[in-house]
Amino acid sequence: MQTSVFLAQLIGPLFLVMGLGMLVNGEGYRGMAHEFLASRALIYVAGLMAFVPGLAIVLLHNVWSFDWRLIITLLGWISLIGGTFRLLFPSQVTAIGTAMLARRNFLLGGGIATLALGAILTLIGFLWQ
Repeated sequence: MQTSVFLAQLIGPLFLVMGLGMLVNGEGYRGMAHEFLASRALIYVAGLMAFVPGLAIVLLHNVWSFDWRLIITLLGWISLIGGTFRLLFPSQVTAIGTAMLARRNFLLGGGIATLALGAILTLIGFLWQ
């Protein structure tokens, strides 16, 4: 349980800030996303940066209980799979990302979901005792 709380404390505030950034500065994030998708090198580096923590979470926290800890496990697997996909298929990442950004409300929905996950994990991580 201590690992779960630590990971909630680590991931929660990050997601809070990311979600707020997406909601407060949506056009800035949209511009960064377009720049990111234009660079296969950045996609590759992002793949490495997602793969490593995803693998670490899967190795240290592969908890499949139906409580809040499942969120952390799923985030680990999503990060590992997403990192793998970026490393293996950077051109497809560009195509999928471009299609997602074409949807006007994608960043709004992503920001709300990220903010909500961040709030849940932050509250659990810092108030769970």
